[in-house]
Amino acid sequence: MIKQSLISSAIVSALFSSYAFAGDVKGKVVDHNNQPVSGAKLHLHGKSQSVSTDKNGLFTISVDADSQLHVSKNNYIDERINVTENNGFVTVKLNPSAVESIVVFASALHKNNVEMAAPVSVLGGDELKNAAKPTLGETLKGIPGINSSYFGPVSSSPIIRGLDGPRVKIMQNGLDSSDASRVGPDHANTNDSLSAQQIEVLRGPATLLYGSGAIGGVVNVVDNRIPRDVIETLSGAAEYSHDSVSNTNTYAALLETGNDGFNFHFDGVSRKGGNYETPTFKLPEDEHHDEHDAHDDHHEEEHHDEEHMDEHEEHAEFANQVDNTFIDSQQFNIGSSYVNEHMTIGLSFGRIDTDYGIPAHSHAHHEHDEHDEHDEHDEHDEHDEHDEHDEHDDNVFARVKQDRWQALFNYALHNQWIESVSVRAGYTDYKHSEIEGEQIGTTFTNKSSELRASLEHKLGNWHGILGYHFSDSDYAAQGEEAFTPATQTKIHSLYLLEERNFGDFTLELGARVEDYQLSSRISAHEEHEHEHEHEHEHEQHAESDVDYQLDMTNISASIGGVYEFVDGHNVALNLSRSERAPLTAELLSNGSHIATSTYELGLGYHFENGEAHFEPEDIKQETATNIDLSVRRFIGDFGYTINVFYNDINNFYYQENTGLMYSHAHGIEEADHFHEGSQPVFQFTSQDAELYGIELDAHYRINDKNRLKVFADSLSAKLKNGNALPRIPSNKLGVKYEYAYEGFQANMTVTRYAKQDDITTYETNTMGYTLVDASVQYDFSQSGIDFVAYMNLDNLTDELGFVHSSFIKEQAPLPGRNIKLGVRAYF
Repeated sequence: MIKQSLISSAIVSALFSSYAFAGDVKGKVVDHNNQPVSGAKLHLHGKSQSVSTDKNGLFTISVDADSQLHVSKNNYIDERINVTENNGFVTVKLNPSAVESIVVFASALHKNNVEMAAPVSVLGGDELKNAAKPTLGETLKGIPGINSSYFGPVSSSPIIRGLDGPRVKIMQNGLDSSDASRVGPDHANTNDSLSAQQIEVLRGPATLLYGSGAIGGVVNVVDNRIPRDVIETLSGAAEYSHDSVSNTNTYAALLETGNDGFNFHFDGVSRKGGNYETPTFKLPEDEHHDEHDAHDDHHEEEHHDEEHMDEHEEHAEFANQVDNTFIDSQQFNIGSSYVNEHMTIGLSFGRIDTDYGIPAHSHAHHEHDEHDEHDEHDEHDEHDEHDEHDEHDDNVFARVKQDRWQALFNYALHNQWIESVSVRAGYTDYKHSEIEGEQIGTTFTNKSSELRASLEHKLGNWHGILGYHFSDSDYAAQGEEAFTPATQTKIHSLYLLEERNFGDFTLELGARVEDYQLSSRISAHEEHEHEHEHEHEHEQHAESDVDYQLDMTNISASIGGVYEFVDGHNVALNLSRSERAPLTAELLSNGSHIATSTYELGLGYHFENGEAHFEPEDIKQETATNIDLSVRRFIGDFGYTINVFYNDINNFYYQENTGLMYSHAHGIEEADHFHEGSQPVFQFTSQDAELYGIELDAHYRINDKNRLKVFADSLSAKLKNGNALPRIPSNKLGVKYEYAYEGFQANMTVTRYAKQDDITTYETNTMGYTLVDASVQYDFSQSGIDFVAYMNLDNLTDELGFVHSSFIKEQAPLPGRNIKLGVRAYF
C-alpha cells in the first residue's frame, strides 16, 4: 500500500505540479523590413491562452518551463521558437505570406492553413464581416470547392465538393451546431457569421477529430463567447448595415471586459428584412398568382390585339421578387471565463429566436379533406409583424428557437510528455416549428449533449492528440411533415492524431474508432395509414410497432505529409478512409416532404405488391477513400494553392426516383395512376460513386497598392454505373482585383458559373451566369473610436442566375442588384 501511494503521489506530482520559478520572456515582433508588427498572437504549446503585441510590436509572456513559442499573424508565415524562463529579450521576424494565412482552430495542433496536409480555407476579420450573409452557405460560396444549397437567402447550407447534408459537419468552436439543417434543405442553420471571429472550411474527410458526419468536410465557426485570453480593458464593437435588395436592416454589437483573470463576453445580432427582389424571371405554372388568372379572364373577353395579349402573358407568367423570403431574427451570446498561467475555465449561453419565410413551401396543394376546417384560419394574418411579407394566406414560415450552453476547461501541465488536458462540452435545446396561418404544421426538436476530452502530448519526437468524443442526440418530429420518426442517436469515439517532423517533411497519422447507435420506434400504423380508415384497424397495427436499433462501428484512418521542398513552397498529400452510418432521414424516412415536393422512403424500406414494408436488412456503411494532393507557394509577390482530389465512395447513399407516385387518398401507385396533388416517390438507396476535381486559388501582389486574385473549381460526380449524381454544383471561375491605399480599400470580383448539363434523368439543365460584385471600405478614427465604413455592390449587372444545387431553383433565383451600406465601430 505504501509503495502504491508513493507511485500515485509521483504521478500526480508529475502531472499537476505548479512551477514556482516562472519567468517572463519579453520580446518584439517585426516584419521583413524590421518594422513592428502589432496584433501578432503568441502562445506556448499546450496553453490555450495567448498574448498580443502592442502597437510597437512588443510583448511579454510568462514561461514556467522549456517551451515552444508559436507566433502568428494573419497573412504572415508562422514562426516557432524554443524559449525558457531564463531567455533574455527575443526578436521574432515574420515574413509576409503571398496567400491568406490564418491559424486553424479546428486543426487541433496549432497549424495554419498553409501547413496542413488536408486543404483548408479560412475567412476572417473585416473580409468576413463585409461578406457576411444570413446563412453560412451564401457567406462561403465564393471559396473554391464550396457552394450553397440555396433554399432562398435565409436557408442555405454549405456544399463541399458536391457533398452536403449529413456529410458536412457544421460546428461552433469544435462542437456540433445540433440544429435540423442536416434533415431538410429548408431548415436554416443556426450559426451567424457576424458574431464569428473566423470561419474555417476543411475540405475532404475530417472524420478523425469530428466524427462520421464529417465524411465530406467540416465548417467550423469560431467565436470568443468563452474568452480564452486574459482581458484587461473594456473593448467592443458595433455595426449597422442595410441591404437594398430585401430592405434588410442588421444590427450587431460586441462587448468584452475583464479583471484579474476573470473575463466577460457579450455579442448580439438583430436582422429584419422582407422579400428579396430578382431580375424578371418566369414562374413555374403552379406559382402563378390568382390575380393573374383574373387578368386572363378580362383580356380574353374583349382584346384581340396580339401585342396586348403578349404583354398580358408576360405579366401573368413573370415575377421580379421571390415571395415569402422575409427574416426576423434576434440572437445573443454571453460568456465568462477565468484564465491564469495554467488554466482556462469558462461557460457560455446563447439564444436564437428567428422567424423566416420558406419560399415555394405552400401547403395549399397538399391539403387533405380532413384539414378543411383549417381554411377559415387562412383568412387571418399569420403574424402581425409579417403582414407586409405575406401575399398569400397559405404561406409557411419557420419559427426557430434554440438555447445553447457551452463549457470549456483547459489545463496546461508542461511536463515532459503531457502538454495539456482539454475538455469541451455543450448542450443544445433546438425547436423548429413550421407555421401556416395560425396552425403549427410540423415541429422538429433536437436535444443534444456533446463532450470532447483530449490530451495534447509529446512522445519522443511525436506530437499529437489523444481524445474521447461523446454525443447524444434526441430528435423528434411531429405534424404534417413528420416524415421521419423520433430517434435517439448516441456516439462514443476514441481518436488519435500524431505528427512528426523529419527535417522539411512533416508526417501526420490518425485513426478513429466510433461506436454508433441509432434507436427508434417504427410505427406499422404509419406505414399503412393510407389504406385503413377504421379505428379498430388502426389499433391492430399500432400493436405491431417495432423497436428498432442500428449498431455500427465506424473506423476511420488517415496518413498524410507536408514537404517544404523550397523555402515558401510545399506539397501536401493526404490519404484517408472514412466510414459513415446512415442518419435518421436516410434510413427511416416514410412520408411527404413538402419542401422537396416528394414522398421519401428510407433505406430500411422495400416495395412489395405496391406497398412499402420496413425490413432493414443488410444496411451497409458508406465508405469513402479520399486522396488529396495540394501544391502551395506562399512567399513573395506571387502565391497559389492548387488542390486535386479523388473521392471513391462505396455504398453512397442517395435518393432514386422509383417511378411511383403518392397521393393521400390512394397511397403509392404506379405513375400512370396520376391524381391531383400526387408526389413522386423517391427512395434512399446505395451504389458506388466517385467524385473528383480541382481547385485553384492564386494571388499576385502587383505592388503595395494593387493585388490580383484568380480562383476556380471544377467537379465531376457520378455513380459508377455512369449516371450523374443529382444537384451537383456548377463549376466556377473568378477574378478579383483589390486596391488599398492608407485607409481606403476597394475591390471588384467577376465570377462565372458554368452551365450545368451533366444531370440525372429527372433534372433539367441550368444555364450559366456571371456575377459582378464590388465593394469599397474606408477606415478612419474619431474621438478615440476606430470606424470602418463600407459599401458592397452585389450583382452589379442585375444578372438572372439559377442555382443548380437548389431544390427550388426555378422558384427562387439569386437576388438581383443589391447595395449594402454599413458602418462598423471599434472601441
